[in-house]
Parts: sequence; structure tokens; C-alpha cells
Amino acid sequence: MARGLVLCSQTRNIAKLSFFLPYPKLWFKPHCHHHPCYGPQNIPSARVFCHCVSSQTLNLVDMAKYNEAFSRRMAMAGIKHHNRIALGVSGGPDSMALCVLAASWKTEGLYGFENSGKFIDGLLAIIVDHGLRSESKDEASLVGNRVSEMGIRCKIVRCDWLNGKPKQGHLQESARGMRYKIFQDVCMQNQISVLLVAHHADDQAELFVLRSSRDSGVLGLAGMAFTSQVFSSHTNFCNNDWKNHSVLLVRSLLDFSKEDMYKICQGSNRDWVEDPTNRSPLFARNRIRASLGKLLSGTFNSELQAVISACRRTRIYVDQICNSLIKQSITVMDQGYAVINLKTLNPSKIEDICLSKFITLVLQFVSQRQRPIRGSTSKLLLQYIRTIPCKTSLTAAGCYICPAPGSKGFKALVCCSVDCPLPSNAESFHTFSNVEEKHCFSDELEQIIANGKSYSNNNLVTDSSQVQFLDMRSQSVLDEARRLDVISKSTYRNIISLQREEVSHFKSKTDEVASGCESKQGTEHIAAFLSEPLLPGQTCYFMNRFIISWKLSKEISSNWFRGEPLSLSYLEGDSHCCCVNRDEMVAKVRTMIDADWLYLAELTKWPHSDNFEATRLPLTARKSIPVLVDDHGRLLSIPSIGFKHCPCMKASAVFKPRVPLGGGHSSFL
Repeated sequence: MARGLVLCSQTRNIAKLSFFLPYPKLWFKPHCHHHPCYGPQNIPSARVFCHCVSSQTLNLVDMAKYNEAFSRRMAMAGIKHHNRIALGVSGGPDSMALCVLAASWKTEGLYGFENSGKFIDGLLAIIVDHGLRSESKDEASLVGNRVSEMGIRCKIVRCDWLNGKPKQGHLQESARGMRYKIFQDVCMQNQISVLLVAHHADDQAELFVLRSSRDSGVLGLAGMAFTSQVFSSHTNFCNNDWKNHSVLLVRSLLDFSKEDMYKICQGSNRDWVEDPTNRSPLFARNRIRASLGKLLSGTFNSELQAVISACRRTRIYVDQICNSLIKQSITVMDQGYAVINLKTLNPSKIEDICLSKFITLVLQFVSQRQRPIRGSTSKLLLQYIRTIPCKTSLTAAGCYICPAPGSKGFKALVCCSVDCPLPSNAESFHTFSNVEEKHCFSDELEQIIANGKSYSNNNLVTDSSQVQFLDMRSQSVLDEARRLDVISKSTYRNIISLQREEVSHFKSKTDEVASGCESKQGTEHIAAFLSEPLLPGQTCYFMNRFIISWKLSKEISSNWFRGEPLSLSYLEGDSHCCCVNRDEMVAKVRTMIDADWLYLAELTKWPHSDNFEATRLPLTARKSIPVLVDDHGRLLSIPSIGFKHCPCMKASAVFKPRVPLGGGHSSFL
């Protein structure tokens, strides 16, 4: 089929396709998304635009029912009509249905339309042009026009693939990562706290089959969160405080099916896009979607959703337990490490699934690596944390764990390990003007989350007896669901069949990737130095963990080291006050090295050396501490322990990780 933008008009009885470019018109029977020309062997390269023109269809769709369900979900998320909202829009039936419902919900509120009278106030659609096909720009523009006709302001952003466009094997993953980065950037630029995306119940079913084929546990089988706090790569200054911008990602359509998406578009007489690449069998989600399409009878669908709901209830229970354990047993130190009080934690009384999730959250916080911890590493950590008193050390998931000095093994330190692959970049902050500070979206988001939590508190799972699947792998979940008669024998067999089919695809694909990537193994470790110097008055974010700044003052502070100049052989120079040439003074940031501590040990022999806390910091926590040096590598300051050479220097290193302990707010209602 020729490349180009394809348009079609659809009714319940007949659909017409016409090319955006001057090509002949084509006709076929209803529902373009089921037409045989979209089979795996004959997938068009262009997207198909559909439109319902039947007045009979409009009368059959109960839009009030959908609007009411959407409004209920928005209330559950804690979102009010006056909150600024962004919509992730591709132009497909899912996102167009989201636009329909969001526009209707917004106009029911207090603000109505903007001053221009053209667009709904506080509602922005973000359309991402991935730039992977020549016609994508025209398609994005046409989708933008369709959305604008609904009274929704649009922002079209084209992907900038700095390292080249993604290859076929990583296409969907790379496109998704780029898409969500753009969503976050646009939200920050427009001070928007909430991002709605159009995932629905059928997407949850696909994800359940996909994850069960990968032998996921019950927490993974719970699927996508209803709401989740997503943290941006940007950090900003707002209301005299450093805050990392985050967006509340809300999936407000999880109660709806794919068929509902089509009905909403048809009932509101709105156009949508059918992307033929979504039917390509090259991608796992597409294969599963096609297989599920043959099985989604009323009984199969309701039983599968019942299993997913039970898994989500287990996830809610585990998250509650972990939040409680964190509050009771974790102390976060200003120098960037955490202390686990094992006696208070009492691991012997905690289910494996809760304890494993707890230690994962702690390690992800300290290392700021948000990767899941699975397999042998998870088992090793579980065994370590259950051994009281702890007597050995362990390196795992970017962290070094060991007994706390003087605790007799009843406390454990979790420190960032610089020997593991970790984020090592530094960045400048985004600073808002006084005018922009009047509407700080961080404050708005905090209120939305508080509203959502008040709703969630009414749906707490207070006891393990209230959950059906605790600490089970995918096969055990299905077996238990069958035993409890949650699913019928036929549904059980069908899910197992889907799992096996996808497992065979996954194994063959894994073998191909492994054979092609053997020579590309390697890891990136923390850089010894910050690549760019830090000038006086500037502030940077180091290792996603420390806010670092420094400046020179005319006043001499009391906590500088007054010793005589010492020979710093490891720095190939002498220690001296570097502010003599104030105009030329710069600082570089790096992590602590052993030579720094050897030097500090020498300094402790001098008078007035008690003004810094080097000897009080645990040995294992030292290597991740930020250090300021001059352009010759000579030690200037270690702000975290209050040490500096220069009496005129004011330096600070504040531990403020990008992602907070616990990973931020999320809800699986």
C-alpha cells in the first residue's frame, strides 16, 4: 500500500477510506480496526483516521454513564475542576475518548473557557511527533486540529533523537521513554501538575498476560497504578525552597474497555486514528492483544479482571505495610545514607513479599536507581535483612549494606556504592521568577495528593486475611484463583495457553538479543569529577542526590581549618587559601576518595581540628560524599562534614534525592 495519511468515515454499518494525498478512495465493511487488510502480512505504513457519521449511533451511546464514571475517577485521584491538567494524546480512539471526557468534565467546573473563548481553561493536549516516519508531522498536525475543534488547546512536540533514531528491536520502548520525557517537560513549562493518559482495562489485561509470561510476582501482576507520582529530570527553585518537579500520572479510564473507547468517540461524533503498527506481531503487546481479541467473551473478560483486581488489592496491602515500616525503622542521615533499625523492624514478623518490597524501596532511595530488584539479588537481600544481629556486609543494587558501628549488629547502614553504575551527572537548577512563584505547581500537586490519600484511606486493606494472593508467582496466582473459583476452568486454560505462547516468543527473542550483544557488555560508573566547573553563586545537582552551592564572603567563618599549610602529595600541590585570586576562583565537584580521608586524618592531629566531623562519619558512607576542589585538584571543602580550608568560603551540600523514600505517591484503587 502506498505511504500517506489515510482518512476514513465510519458508521456501525459501513466505513469509507479516503487518502489525505490524491489517491483513489477505498471502501470496506464496518470497523476499520478489524479489516482484513490490516493482517500481520499486510500492515499499512500510514495511520487511518476514522469518523462516525451515523445519528443512529449517537442515540445508542449513553454518554452520561461514561461522564459519571470519569468524574468519579477524577474525584478518587483528588483532582478538582480548577486544577491544571495535561492530556497525553496520540489521536487513537483511547486518547480521543479521553479528550471527550476530560473536556466535558472541565466544562462542568468553575472556569469554563479562556479569555479568547476558544479553548477550555486549564486543559492542554500534548501531541508527540516521534518523527519516525516522513508523514508523522502531517499526522500530528491533523490530530491537533481535531483536538482543537473540541476546545482543547494543543502543544505538538517533535522528538529530537540526538543519538539517532531507535532501532526496530527497541522502537516502542525508546518511543515511550521519549514521549513521557516530553510530557514531563511540557507540564513543567506550563506549570501543570496532572497528566492524564488513556490506559484502559484491556491494556491491563494485556499487561497481566505479558508479565505472567515473564513469571512476575503478584505485585507485578497488579498492573499499572491508577495514580503515580512521576519525577522529572528537572529541579527547580520555588517559594524559597529547592523542589524537584513531579507530575501526577493518572489513568482515569481503567474502568473502561476498548469497546467503550470506540463508543465514546462515536457517541460524541469525534474522529480518531487507527495506527496499523499497533497490529504488528513484532511487538509482544500486539501479539497478546490479537490473541486476547479472540477470547474476550463476557465471562473470560470479567474473570480475568477479577484476578487483576485481587492482585491490586494485594498490592495496596503491601504498599501500606511498607510505608508503615519505613516510618518506624528508617532514619535518613544528612550525609546521604540510611540507617535501618533491625530491632524495631523485627523482620521475623513480616511476610517475605512485604520485607522484600521494603528493602527494595530503601535501596532505590539511597542509590537513586529506580530499577526493580529481582531474582537472586532479591533473595540475597531478604536473607541478609532477616539475619539478626547482622555481622557481614553486602553490595547490591548500587548500595553497600553493613552493620552500623556500635550497634552490635542491630542496626544496618545502607550507603551509596560508587563502585556500582549510578547517575553521575550534575545539572543546573530551573529558577522561577516572582510572578511564576505565585502559582507553584508543587504546592498544587501536594494538595491533590492529599485529597487522593483521604479517599484512599477509606479503602485500606488492614489485614493479610483480606487479600487472596500473598507472595505468589504468576502460576501460583492462577492456581489459587482457580482453587477459589475466581476463574473458571476454561479461563484458566486460556490464560495458561496465552502465557506459553508468549514465553516461546520471549525465549527465542532473548536468544537473538543475547547472541547479538555479547560484545557490547559494559557498565558506566560514577565519574571522578564534575565535567563543568561550578562558579561562585551557582548551584548544581550532583548524583541525583546532593544540592551543592558555594560562594565567597568578606566575613571569615568560624569553621575553617587554621592549621599550617600541609604538603598534599596526592594533589601535587600545597594546601592554602584559594580566595587570594577571588575573580578566578572556581570549584569542581567529585566524590570522596581514600586520599582525602588520609589527609583529614593528618589534620585531626592539628589544633582546632574538632571543627569538622570527619571521624564521626561511618567509613562506608564516606565514598559517596561530595567534595569541592579547585581547578588544580586541591581540596577546598567537604560541606557535608563542615570542613573547609578557605575562611571566606561558604559551601553547602544538602541531601535531597530526586525521588523520595518510598518512591512517591501511588494508588492501585
